[in-house]
Amino acid sequence: MKIAIEAQRIFRKEKHGMDFVALESIRALQQIDHINEYFILVSPGKDRCLQETANFHIIEIKCPTYIMWEQIALPLALHRIKPDLVHCTGNTAPLYCPCPLVLTLHDIIFLENKKGNNRSLYQRLGRIYRRWIVPRIILRCKLIITVSDYERKHIQESLLLPHDAIITIYNGLNPVFNPSRKDQTIVKKYIPEGVYLFFLGNTDPKKNTSTTLKAYNIYLRKSRQKLPLLIADLEESVIDNMLLKEGLTGIKSYLYYPGYIPNKDLPYVYAGAFAFLYPSLRESFGLPLLEAMSSGIPVITSKTSAIPEIAGEGALMVDPVDPEKIARQLIALEEDAALYEKQVDYGLMRASVFSWEKTARNLLAIYNQH
Repeated sequence: MKIAIEAQRIFRKEKHGMDFVALESIRALQQIDHINEYFILVSPGKDRCLQETANFHIIEIKCPTYIMWEQIALPLALHRIKPDLVHCTGNTAPLYCPCPLVLTLHDIIFLENKKGNNRSLYQRLGRIYRRWIVPRIILRCKLIITVSDYERKHIQESLLLPHDAIITIYNGLNPVFNPSRKDQTIVKKYIPEGVYLFFLGNTDPKKNTSTTLKAYNIYLRKSRQKLPLLIADLEESVIDNMLLKEGLTGIKSYLYYPGYIPNKDLPYVYAGAFAFLYPSLRESFGLPLLEAMSSGIPVITSKTSAIPEIAGEGALMVDPVDPEKIARQLIALEEDAALYEKQVDYGLMRASVFSWEKTARNLLAIYNQH
Protein backbone atom coordinates (compact mmCIF):
# COMPACT_ATOMS: atom_id res chain seq x y z
CA MET A 1 0.00 0.00 0.00
CA LYS A 2 0.87 3.67 -0.29
CA ILE A 3 0.31 5.21 3.15
CA ALA A 4 0.53 8.94 3.87
CA ILE A 5 1.12 10.10 7.45
CA GLU A 6 0.55 13.74 8.36
CA ALA A 7 3.22 14.78 10.88
CA GLN A 8 3.22 18.52 10.29
CA ARG A 9 5.10 19.74 13.35
CA ILE A 10 7.71 17.06 14.06
CA PHE A 11 10.56 19.17 12.62
CA ARG A 12 9.87 22.16 14.86
CA LYS A 13 12.52 22.78 17.49
CA GLU A 14 10.27 22.93 20.57
CA LYS A 15 8.19 19.77 20.28
CA HIS A 16 5.47 18.70 22.69
CA GLY A 17 3.24 15.68 23.34
CA MET A 18 1.49 15.00 20.03
CA ASP A 19 4.65 15.78 18.06
CA PHE A 20 6.61 13.12 19.93
CA VAL A 21 3.80 10.58 19.58
CA ALA A 22 3.84 11.03 15.79
CA LEU A 23 7.63 10.97 15.59
CA GLU A 24 8.13 7.88 17.76
CA SER A 25 5.30 6.00 16.02
CA ILE A 26 6.86 6.66 12.60
CA ARG A 27 10.32 5.62 13.79
CA ALA A 28 8.88 2.35 15.13
CA LEU A 29 7.00 1.74 11.87
CA GLN A 30 10.29 2.16 10.01
CA GLN A 31 11.73 -0.69 12.08
CA ILE A 32 8.92 -3.18 11.51
CA ASP A 33 7.42 -2.45 8.07
CA HIS A 34 9.64 -2.84 5.00
CA ILE A 35 6.79 -3.64 2.60
CA ASN A 36 4.35 -0.74 2.47
CA GLU A 37 5.43 2.61 1.01
CA TYR A 38 5.12 5.62 3.31
CA PHE A 39 4.97 9.35 2.64
CA ILE A 40 5.59 11.46 5.75
CA LEU A 41 4.11 14.93 5.23
CA VAL A 42 5.81 17.62 7.31
CA SER A 43 6.31 21.35 7.54
CA PRO A 44 9.96 22.45 7.17
CA GLY A 45 11.81 22.98 10.43
CA LYS A 46 15.26 23.18 12.05
CA ASP A 47 15.11 19.84 13.87
CA ARG A 48 15.35 17.15 11.18
CA CYS A 49 14.70 14.39 13.67
CA LEU A 50 13.51 11.79 11.15
CA GLN A 51 15.54 10.19 8.36
CA GLU A 52 14.28 8.66 5.13
CA THR A 53 14.61 4.93 4.52
CA ALA A 54 14.01 2.83 1.41
CA ASN A 55 10.21 2.83 1.80
CA PHE A 56 9.77 5.97 3.93
CA HIS A 57 9.80 9.27 2.02
CA ILE A 58 9.73 12.68 3.71
CA ILE A 59 7.63 15.27 1.84
CA GLU A 60 8.17 18.85 3.06
CA ILE A 61 5.26 21.18 2.40
CA LYS A 62 5.80 24.92 2.80
CA CYS A 63 2.84 27.05 3.83
CA PRO A 64 2.64 30.26 5.91
CA THR A 65 0.03 29.15 8.47
CA TYR A 66 -1.03 25.97 10.23
CA ILE A 67 -4.62 26.15 8.95
CA MET A 68 -3.65 26.83 5.33
CA TRP A 69 -1.11 24.00 5.51
CA GLU A 70 -3.76 21.55 6.67
CA GLN A 71 -6.74 22.71 4.63
CA ILE A 72 -5.06 23.69 1.33
CA ALA A 73 -1.47 22.48 0.99
CA LEU A 74 -2.00 19.02 2.52
CA PRO A 75 -4.96 18.02 0.28
CA LEU A 76 -3.01 19.20 -2.79
CA ALA A 77 -0.04 17.05 -1.77
CA LEU A 78 -2.30 14.05 -1.17
CA HIS A 79 -3.87 14.54 -4.59
CA ARG A 80 -0.40 14.31 -6.16
CA ILE A 81 0.70 11.26 -4.10
CA LYS A 82 -2.62 9.40 -4.41
CA PRO A 83 -2.13 7.21 -1.32
CA ASP A 84 -4.41 4.33 -0.41
CA LEU A 85 -4.80 5.80 3.08
CA VAL A 86 -3.86 8.95 5.00
CA HIS A 87 -3.33 9.04 8.76
CA CYS A 88 -3.64 12.49 10.36
CA THR A 89 -1.90 12.34 13.73
CA GLY A 90 -2.75 15.56 15.56
CA ASN A 91 -6.50 15.85 16.30
CA THR A 92 -7.45 17.64 13.08
CA ALA A 93 -7.57 16.88 9.35
CA PRO A 94 -8.56 18.48 6.02
CA LEU A 95 -12.24 19.01 5.34
CA TYR A 96 -11.55 17.75 1.83
CA CYS A 97 -9.48 14.58 1.76
CA PRO A 98 -9.01 12.80 -1.59
CA CYS A 99 -8.35 9.40 0.04
CA PRO A 100 -9.58 7.30 3.01
CA LEU A 101 -8.82 9.03 6.31
CA VAL A 102 -7.71 7.68 9.69
CA LEU A 103 -7.54 10.28 12.46
CA THR A 104 -5.74 10.18 15.80
CA LEU A 105 -7.92 12.20 18.17
CA HIS A 106 -5.82 12.42 21.31
CA ASP A 107 -8.55 14.14 23.29
CA ILE A 108 -11.50 16.51 23.05
CA ILE A 109 -10.39 18.88 25.80
CA PHE A 110 -11.00 21.74 23.35
CA LEU A 111 -14.73 20.92 23.41
CA GLU A 112 -14.92 21.00 27.20
CA ASN A 113 -15.38 23.98 29.49
CA LYS A 114 -12.03 25.58 30.26
CA LYS A 115 -10.60 25.45 33.77
CA GLY A 116 -9.16 28.92 34.28
CA ASN A 117 -7.78 31.39 31.77
CA ASN A 118 -5.24 30.33 29.16
CA ARG A 119 -2.52 32.95 28.75
CA SER A 120 -1.28 31.74 25.36
CA LEU A 121 -2.84 33.32 22.26
CA TYR A 122 -1.51 30.42 20.17
CA GLN A 123 -3.33 27.91 22.37
CA ARG A 124 -6.56 29.95 22.35
CA LEU A 125 -6.59 30.15 18.55
CA GLY A 126 -5.80 26.43 18.30
CA ARG A 127 -8.70 25.66 20.59
CA ILE A 128 -11.11 27.70 18.45
CA TYR A 129 -9.93 25.96 15.28
CA ARG A 130 -10.26 22.48 16.76
CA ARG A 131 -13.72 23.22 18.15
CA TRP A 132 -14.83 24.19 14.64
CA ILE A 133 -13.08 21.52 12.58
CA VAL A 134 -13.33 18.29 14.60
CA PRO A 135 -17.15 17.89 14.56
CA ARG A 136 -17.02 18.40 10.79
CA ILE A 137 -14.37 15.77 10.03
CA ILE A 138 -15.14 12.89 12.40
CA LEU A 139 -17.96 11.52 10.23
CA ARG A 140 -15.61 11.47 7.21
CA CYS A 141 -13.09 9.20 8.93
CA LYS A 142 -12.74 5.51 8.18
CA LEU A 143 -11.57 5.11 11.77
CA ILE A 144 -10.69 7.26 14.76
CA ILE A 145 -7.80 6.30 17.03
CA THR A 146 -7.37 7.60 20.56
CA VAL A 147 -4.81 6.89 23.27
CA SER A 148 -6.69 5.46 26.26
CA ASP A 149 -9.91 3.63 27.05
CA TYR A 150 -10.95 6.57 29.23
CA GLU A 151 -10.66 8.95 26.28
CA ARG A 152 -12.28 6.50 23.86
CA LYS A 153 -15.39 6.23 26.01
CA HIS A 154 -15.46 9.98 26.58
CA ILE A 155 -15.15 10.80 22.86
CA GLN A 156 -17.71 8.18 21.87
CA GLU A 157 -20.30 9.45 24.34
CA SER A 158 -19.63 13.16 23.73
CA LEU A 159 -19.69 12.98 19.94
CA LEU A 160 -22.33 10.22 19.70
CA LEU A 161 -20.08 7.92 17.69
CA PRO A 162 -20.84 4.26 16.94
CA HIS A 163 -18.89 1.83 19.10
CA ASP A 164 -16.82 0.57 16.16
CA ALA A 165 -15.89 4.06 14.93
CA ILE A 166 -13.12 4.55 17.48
CA ILE A 167 -10.40 2.35 18.99
CA THR A 168 -7.66 2.67 21.61
CA ILE A 169 -3.98 2.41 20.76
CA TYR A 170 -1.73 3.23 23.70
CA ASN A 171 1.30 5.45 23.28
CA GLY A 172 4.70 3.88 23.75
CA LEU A 173 7.86 4.75 25.64
CA ASN A 174 11.36 5.41 24.35
CA PRO A 175 14.04 3.26 26.09
CA VAL A 176 16.24 6.37 26.26
CA PHE A 177 14.34 7.11 29.49
CA ASN A 178 16.09 4.86 32.01
CA PRO A 179 17.86 5.09 35.40
CA SER A 180 21.34 5.02 33.86
CA ARG A 181 20.88 8.47 32.37
CA LYS A 182 22.70 10.30 35.14
CA ASP A 183 24.97 13.15 34.09
CA GLN A 184 25.33 16.17 36.34
CA THR A 185 27.08 18.09 33.57
CA ILE A 186 23.87 18.05 31.55
CA VAL A 187 21.57 18.62 34.52
CA LYS A 188 23.59 21.65 35.69
CA LYS A 189 22.60 23.48 32.54
CA TYR A 190 19.16 23.72 34.15
CA ILE A 191 19.70 23.54 37.92
CA PRO A 192 22.94 23.71 39.97
CA GLU A 193 21.74 21.52 42.87
CA GLY A 194 22.39 17.79 42.72
CA VAL A 195 19.04 16.78 44.26
CA TYR A 196 15.78 18.40 43.23
CA LEU A 197 12.08 17.95 42.50
CA PHE A 198 10.90 18.16 38.90
CA PHE A 199 7.68 19.54 37.39
CA LEU A 200 6.71 20.02 33.74
CA GLY A 201 4.76 23.26 33.70
CA ASN A 202 2.58 24.83 31.06
CA THR A 203 0.29 27.82 30.62
CA ASP A 204 -2.60 25.39 30.03
CA PRO A 205 -4.77 25.39 33.19
CA LYS A 206 -5.07 21.58 33.07
CA LYS A 207 -1.40 21.30 34.06
CA ASN A 208 -2.40 22.62 37.49
CA THR A 209 0.68 24.79 38.02
CA SER A 210 -0.85 27.07 40.68
CA THR A 211 -1.87 24.15 42.89
CA THR A 212 1.56 22.58 42.41
CA LEU A 213 3.19 25.79 43.64
CA LYS A 214 0.84 25.87 46.65
CA ALA A 215 1.75 22.26 47.44
CA TYR A 216 5.44 23.07 47.12
CA ASN A 217 5.01 25.97 49.55
CA ILE A 218 3.48 23.60 52.10
CA TYR A 219 6.26 21.10 51.46
CA LEU A 220 8.92 23.77 52.17
CA ARG A 221 7.31 24.55 55.53
CA LYS A 222 7.31 20.88 56.60
CA SER A 223 10.40 19.38 54.96
CA ARG A 224 13.78 18.98 56.62
CA GLN A 225 15.51 18.76 53.23
CA LYS A 226 13.70 21.58 51.38
CA LEU A 227 14.66 20.40 47.92
CA PRO A 228 14.52 22.99 45.11
CA LEU A 229 11.88 22.68 42.39
CA LEU A 230 12.86 22.61 38.72
CA ILE A 231 10.01 23.84 36.51
CA ALA A 232 10.28 23.20 32.76
CA ASP A 233 8.36 24.94 29.97
CA LEU A 234 7.37 28.08 31.87
CA GLU A 235 8.90 31.53 31.52
CA GLU A 236 9.86 33.56 34.60
CA SER A 237 7.21 36.21 33.93
CA VAL A 238 4.43 33.58 33.98
CA ILE A 239 5.76 32.09 37.22
CA ASP A 240 6.06 35.56 38.79
CA ASN A 241 2.41 36.31 37.99
CA MET A 242 1.29 33.01 39.54
CA LEU A 243 3.40 33.54 42.67
CA LEU A 244 2.05 37.06 43.09
CA LYS A 245 -1.56 35.98 42.55
CA GLU A 246 -1.29 33.14 45.09
CA GLY A 247 0.77 35.10 47.64
CA LEU A 248 3.75 32.75 47.24
CA THR A 249 6.55 35.15 46.26
CA GLY A 250 8.58 33.94 49.24
CA ILE A 251 9.30 30.58 47.60
CA LYS A 252 10.85 31.98 44.42
CA SER A 253 14.44 31.50 45.62
CA TYR A 254 13.79 27.74 45.69
CA LEU A 255 12.57 27.64 42.07
CA TYR A 256 14.51 27.11 38.85
CA TYR A 257 12.82 27.85 35.53
CA PRO A 258 15.06 27.33 32.46
CA GLY A 259 12.15 27.30 30.01
CA TYR A 260 11.96 24.58 27.38
CA ILE A 261 14.21 21.56 28.00
CA PRO A 262 15.14 19.76 24.75
CA ASN A 263 14.11 16.13 24.53
CA LYS A 264 17.75 15.01 24.22
CA ASP A 265 18.41 16.36 27.74
CA LEU A 266 15.10 15.36 29.31
CA PRO A 267 16.14 11.76 30.20
CA TYR A 268 19.02 13.13 32.29
CA VAL A 269 16.78 15.66 34.03
CA TYR A 270 14.27 12.93 34.95
CA ALA A 271 16.93 10.47 36.13
CA GLY A 272 18.64 13.11 38.27
CA ALA A 273 15.48 14.17 40.11
CA PHE A 274 14.37 12.97 43.55
CA ALA A 275 10.73 12.80 42.40
CA PHE A 276 8.46 13.99 39.61
CA LEU A 277 5.28 16.01 40.20
CA TYR A 278 2.45 15.35 37.73
CA PRO A 279 -0.80 16.47 39.41
CA SER A 280 -2.55 17.24 36.13
CA LEU A 281 -6.27 17.95 36.15
CA ARG A 282 -6.97 16.28 32.80
CA GLU A 283 -4.94 13.92 30.60
CA SER A 284 -5.91 11.61 27.77
CA PHE A 285 -2.75 9.56 28.38
CA GLY A 286 0.05 11.16 30.40
CA LEU A 287 3.33 10.25 28.71
CA PRO A 288 5.56 12.26 31.11
CA LEU A 289 4.54 10.11 34.08
CA LEU A 290 5.76 6.99 32.24
CA GLU A 291 8.98 8.75 31.22
CA ALA A 292 9.64 9.56 34.87
CA MET A 293 8.77 6.04 36.04
CA SER A 294 11.07 4.54 33.41
CA SER A 295 13.84 6.87 34.64
CA GLY A 296 13.72 5.28 38.09
CA ILE A 297 12.12 8.05 40.14
CA PRO A 298 8.83 8.14 42.07
CA VAL A 299 5.89 10.02 40.56
CA ILE A 300 3.15 11.87 42.44
CA THR A 301 0.20 12.15 40.08
CA SER A 302 -3.57 12.56 39.91
CA LYS A 303 -6.45 10.16 40.33
CA THR A 304 -8.35 11.84 37.50
CA SER A 305 -9.14 11.27 33.80
CA ALA A 306 -6.93 8.66 32.07
CA ILE A 307 -4.09 8.87 34.58
CA PRO A 308 -5.15 5.89 36.79
CA GLU A 309 -5.46 3.74 33.65
CA ILE A 310 -1.90 4.56 32.58
CA ALA A 311 -0.21 4.86 35.98
CA GLY A 312 -1.76 1.67 37.33
CA GLU A 313 -3.05 0.73 40.77
CA GLY A 314 0.32 0.93 42.54
CA ALA A 315 1.05 4.57 41.69
CA LEU A 316 0.97 7.46 44.17
CA MET A 317 -2.24 9.20 43.12
CA VAL A 318 -3.82 12.16 44.89
CA ASP A 319 -6.68 14.62 44.51
CA PRO A 320 -4.99 17.21 42.23
CA VAL A 321 -6.88 20.16 43.70
CA ASP A 322 -5.69 19.41 47.27
CA PRO A 323 -2.19 20.89 47.78
CA GLU A 324 -1.98 19.46 51.31
CA LYS A 325 -2.22 15.91 49.98
CA ILE A 326 0.38 16.53 47.28
CA ALA A 327 2.77 17.95 49.89
CA ARG A 328 2.04 15.05 52.24
CA GLN A 329 3.14 12.54 49.59
CA LEU A 330 6.36 14.47 48.99
CA ILE A 331 7.17 14.42 52.71
CA ALA A 332 6.36 10.70 52.86
CA LEU A 333 8.83 10.00 50.05
CA GLU A 334 11.52 11.95 51.90
CA GLU A 335 10.94 10.29 55.26
CA ASP A 336 10.11 6.70 54.27
CA ALA A 337 12.97 5.01 52.39
CA ALA A 338 10.99 1.80 51.95
CA LEU A 339 8.11 3.67 50.31
CA TYR A 340 10.57 5.46 48.04
CA GLU A 341 12.20 2.23 46.83
CA LYS A 342 8.81 0.56 46.42
CA GLN A 343 7.68 3.37 44.13
CA VAL A 344 10.90 3.21 42.11
CA ASP A 345 10.46 -0.54 41.58
CA TYR A 346 6.78 -0.20 40.78
CA GLY A 347 7.41 2.59 38.28
CA LEU A 348 10.05 0.60 36.41
CA MET A 349 7.71 -2.38 36.20
CA ARG A 350 4.72 -0.31 35.07
CA ALA A 351 6.66 1.61 32.42
CA SER A 352 7.94 -1.63 30.88
CA VAL A 353 4.37 -2.46 29.77
CA PHE A 354 4.50 0.30 27.13
CA SER A 355 6.61 0.44 23.95
CA TRP A 356 6.52 2.23 20.61
CA GLU A 357 6.92 -1.12 18.87
CA LYS A 358 3.55 -2.20 20.30
CA THR A 359 2.06 1.10 19.16
CA ALA A 360 3.47 0.65 15.65
CA ARG A 361 2.25 -2.94 15.33
CA ASN A 362 -1.26 -1.86 16.30
CA LEU A 363 -1.12 0.99 13.77
CA LEU A 364 0.11 -1.35 11.04
CA ALA A 365 -2.78 -3.73 11.72
CA ILE A 366 -5.18 -0.77 11.26
CA TYR A 367 -3.50 0.30 8.02
CA ASN A 368 -3.70 -3.21 6.61
CA GLN A 369 -7.41 -3.49 7.48
CA HIS A 370 -8.44 -0.17 5.98
